[in-house]
Amino acid sequence: MTSTAERDFTEIAVGFARTLRHAGVAAGPERVQAMLAAVAELDVLDAGRVYWAGRLTLCSDPQDLPRYDAAFALYFSARTAGSRPGSPPPPVLRAAPFELAADGTGGERDADTPTFAVQASRHEVLRHKDVNTLAPDERAELQRLFALLAPRVAARRTLRFRPAGRGRVDPDATVRQVLRRGGELSRLHHRQRRSKPRRLVLLIDVSGSMAPYSDALLRFAHAATRCRPASTETFTIGTRLTRVSRELRLRDPDAALAAAGRAVPDWSGGTRLGEAVKAFLDLWGQRGAARGAVVVLCSDGWERGDPGELGRQLARLARLAHRLVWVNPHKGRDGFAPVTGGMLAALPHLDDLVAGHSFAALEELAEVIAHA
Repeated sequence: MTSTAERDFTEIAVGFARTLRHAGVAAGPERVQAMLAAVAELDVLDAGRVYWAGRLTLCSDPQDLPRYDAAFALYFSARTAGSRPGSPPPPVLRAAPFELAADGTGGERDADTPTFAVQASRHEVLRHKDVNTLAPDERAELQRLFALLAPRVAARRTLRFRPAGRGRVDPDATVRQVLRRGGELSRLHHRQRRSKPRRLVLLIDVSGSMAPYSDALLRFAHAATRCRPASTETFTIGTRLTRVSRELRLRDPDAALAAAGRAVPDWSGGTRLGEAVKAFLDLWGQRGAARGAVVVLCSDGWERGDPGELGRQLARLARLAHRLVWVNPHKGRDGFAPVTGGMLAALPHLDDLVAGHSFAALEELAEVIAHA
């Protein structure tokens, strides 16, 4: 293997490990180093050997295997033939006639360039491409990528305790043991606080100006619901508020989005953010849905109502929520400035403002949620 090929594959392996982590596989730096050490002894152009080297070094749990198979197939544009459930054969790479040059134009592929580099470069281009500019086949590929997303909110400590091997002494359990043993103290019992995931609330603008991004944002919401259905709530915002949490609990993403589309009466209509946030707080948030939750509001900030009302309602929401995140797809464009009335009213109350225009931006949103 040439030094250039080694360097190229190192970058590819790091990107592949990042994709695995988003899919819920704990592929840390040590496991990536182990994979690189294993591949150094193999032929990097042999897809089957690379597949098994990665599977043996990057996976630590039987539950990781189906995620690894899906991630490998998508990341390296692989295909399998004649596979048996639970025991897929090594995938075979598809040949690619060209790769994107540094300036984004197509160029002839050098004969010594590994096919992995070609397929991974296309994968990276798709991850960073604005979803508003995707071709139909690229949209289909992006929809498969959403199966790898696993947005999870960090856990919080509760007031309840559970037995533990160390930590604070549990006087009740210790005294009960002493009484059972006739007054003899054999060991101290310990306890620590239980933890539970924070609630995640997504408010997604489905007005006409957000139509190019609504599908991707709802697929992100479906991925979050798939991971934690009991602690994830999703609402759509337009001229009114609609709860679609139940519809997004369907396992199939296309069926879930179709059900959500039937439930939303104001799809691609106007935007009344202030009134919709107020309705959420009055009906759901104040009663507990927003208390201590990570609330994600996805909108471009075009407000047909009173921006001052939006500011007042977001101030209420910020006092209830643990963290308030705003996703604006236009933030990913050069020269973005939050000049719309809705954005100007919202900025003082936000903890994070992130882009939502591409799959990479939604991966960044998943990281923000995970560390909130």
